[in-house]
Amino acid sequence: MTMYELPLQTARALLAKWGSETTTPEPNRLDVAIQPADLLPAVTALQEARWGYLAAITGLDLGAESQTIEVLYQFCAGAAVVTLRVRVPYSAATVASICGIIPSASFFERELIEMLGVSIEGTPSSAHLFLPDNWPAWVYPLRKSFVAENVTHAPEGTV
Repeated sequence: MTMYELPLQTARALLAKWGSETTTPEPNRLDVAIQPADLLPAVTALQEARWGYLAAITGLDLGAESQTIEVLYQFCAGAAVVTLRVRVPYSAATVASICGIIPSASFFERELIEMLGVSIEGTPSSAHLFLPDNWPAWVYPLRKSFVAENVTHAPEGTV
């Protein structure tokens, strides 16, 4: 048995209750699709079992056709990687904050808010992290529809 097989088996068992679909894109990876309502219980299960650590939260705009954003919660335990994949529609791009379980998730959540326009219910801070405070509302640089030429932004006092 390789060094990642046992951790992945453990994670698969922990998440079986919530996963609507699981895939193994690489031998050391397990991707689990879950519903937004199942995010907190799934993260809690991993934390209570002391399964690895939160490595990243990223977002992926799946494009205008699907009108969907996928939020990816990546956990690592040694060489094993588990990704919780949560899809939300543009029209209701909202997930719960996991900061009550993993306080350091705040930075990742703030990035999702300002760069992709995902609302995070219950996050302790939604202050800008990367973009200036006067960045235009409803303009999200990591959305596929973003066109840089449509944004005229310059630091105050420079134009």
